[in-house]
Amino acid sequence: MRTLLTNLDRRTFERVATREWPGAQRVLPRLTRSANHGLLWFGIAAGAAALGGRPARRAALRGVASLAVASATVNTFGKRSVRRERPLLDTVPVIRQLGRQPFTSSFPSGHSASAVAFATGVAFENKWWGLALAPVAASVAFSRIYTGVHYPGDVLAGAALGAGAAFAVRGLAPTRAQLAPPARPQADAPALPGGRGLVVVANAGSGQRGGPRPDRAQEVHGVLPQAEVRECGGPDAQPLEKLLEDAADRARQLNGALGVLGGDGTINAAAAVALRHGLPLAVLPGGTHNHFAYDLGIETYGDAARAVETGEAVAVDVARFRAGPHREAQVFLNTFSIGAYPELVRIREKWAGRIGAWPAGVLAAWEVLRTAEPLTMHVNGKRRAVWMLFVGNCQYRGLGLAPVRRHDLADGVLDVRVVHGGRLARTRLLAAALMGTARHSPVLSEARLRGLRIEDLPPGTDLAFDGEVNAAPSRLTLEKQNEALTVYRLLPEW
Repeated sequence: MRTLLTNLDRRTFERVATREWPGAQRVLPRLTRSANHGLLWFGIAAGAAALGGRPARRAALRGVASLAVASATVNTFGKRSVRRERPLLDTVPVIRQLGRQPFTSSFPSGHSASAVAFATGVAFENKWWGLALAPVAASVAFSRIYTGVHYPGDVLAGAALGAGAAFAVRGLAPTRAQLAPPARPQADAPALPGGRGLVVVANAGSGQRGGPRPDRAQEVHGVLPQAEVRECGGPDAQPLEKLLEDAADRARQLNGALGVLGGDGTINAAAAVALRHGLPLAVLPGGTHNHFAYDLGIETYGDAARAVETGEAVAVDVARFRAGPHREAQVFLNTFSIGAYPELVRIREKWAGRIGAWPAGVLAAWEVLRTAEPLTMHVNGKRRAVWMLFVGNCQYRGLGLAPVRRHDLADGVLDVRVVHGGRLARTRLLAAALMGTARHSPVLSEARLRGLRIEDLPPGTDLAFDGEVNAAPSRLTLEKQNEALTVYRLLPEW
């Protein structure tokens, strides 16, 4: 059987070598050289990371990780386990042959493994991008036979290893689709084909980092052509709160929904209005970070538009804080914090894209704790010296010191994390962060609560919630409101 397969492999190789392939002579030798050491795929990944958004960066990272696993498997296991000589070049036209012939074992093809691993890894994040890369990956694999450096069996084995590497990476690091927020509890929301009945308030200033001002109305109408759009942020525009109230009144007249395009601060304001008017909310991620939209599973305008048109929605928790029993409560959808946490997040996000989330978290902890001073306050009746107090609306994942995202937006709890002051607290916490054990440090306390009381805050203390910073009163009460807000979100297909 082995001899039969070997003979078939050689005959197929010879057929490829002796056949004329129109146009291949100018393309395939150059393509196979460009894929040496994965340079072609690293270039594509770098371009996607630089020019694309968050989904493109995530796809590029998964593709590179899959390539790395495939390459390591081929070079440390595959080529050392099976010693196979390279094909003889007698039947391969000289013009096709590479200037420098490989000298390692022919089995399996490392180029094919890397190509398939990268394309498959990208496809796990976005099937359409994966399909676009598939012809390039197939061409790289075929070029190894065309230029005479591999038998077809080598290429097929390499492709199988590459696909297996991508599946292995997905098993270790599930895709966002695998970890999508639970589609529960489902909520009733009107289906609005084309956006008819949806009134969107768009913040023209959200997410801008230089460059021309975006036409937010055009962006919305590109995915929901019949939606009404009211833009804020211009020199003659009304205040955001007034626009949201007017938009909510109009949405109720249309028996429709309130929409918002902007960052977390804008979405926070829209959520408060939607709650008061009993309206479902459509979130279009148009800010810099879009934490709430991403945790909800809405990464593009198209995601939001499809949910609006089909009427797919879920109920999510809302957290509130108030300065007293007779004071109006303010809403937060993501996080509330006192102390150094806002500065820690700013530093972490500045460096995370360059050095990775964990090193950036350590750097941020060092910088913040090096300069910050603890605050003395009462937390649920107990006097505490606190460097930072973090409260998340639902439980966050990630490092204990700097949580990064949520999986469930309706779990009924506040995620409370406190970094205490005290003797050697700074040194102990930094040591724990460096060793990756911050979650277990006695300096850090974590709890999942329904409510929280904060009293005797020093004058001049600031609080931050959903990207907004305000002066803090001396006393605060935080509480949950379970499944209070209906938000459009695509439900998973079963």
